Amino acid sequence: MAAGTPVPREPLTFAERTYLPQILGGLKTTWRHLVTPKTTLEYPEQRPALPPGYRGVPTLVRDPHGREKCVSCQLCEFVCPPKAIRITPGAIPADAPTAHVEKAPQEFEIDMLRCIYCGMCQEVCPEEAIWLQNRYSTTGYTREEMVNNKARLYELGGTLPDEHLKWDRKKAAETAGNDRH
Repeated sequence: MAAGTPVPREPLTFAERTYLPQILGGLKTTWRHLVTPKTTLEYPEQRPALPPGYRGVPTLVRDPHGREKCVSCQLCEFVCPPKAIRITPGAIPADAPTAHVEKAPQEFEIDMLRCIYCGMCQEVCPEEAIWLQNRYSTTGYTREEMVNNKARLYELGGTLPDEHLKWDRKKAAETAGNDRH
């Protein structure tokens, strides 16, 4: 069809011109809501069931020994579509027990007003340090309260099992030795 050519349309039937099917459909929905029993939850004591795979508030988690899992690679910051994550990398002191790890975050912030709960930060994290919790109600009175800093992120995240052995030098060395044989 050439540009500017009108598109032929079928003429409306009598029922379509009177909107009767749409009106009856709306009345059917209204009637269904009138006769079904009501369920009221006493929020926040009772909360609705969350579907599997729910993506909630992003948090930082620690390994079972209480150590930071984040190595400040900044992949989550780079992949975040609304740029809600801000990381300031920091060096680990040479005399620290985890000095063999690359680096650790000096500051880590997630702006919950910008976060779209997409889950890309969790998917891209190579250390499984950022995790989406089942929390969905975060509130605050000011914008500053909605920016979760590193301490708050660890408080919300807690501890998760660790599959990575790089945190324990001895275990990593044993595993490397077993792989050679």
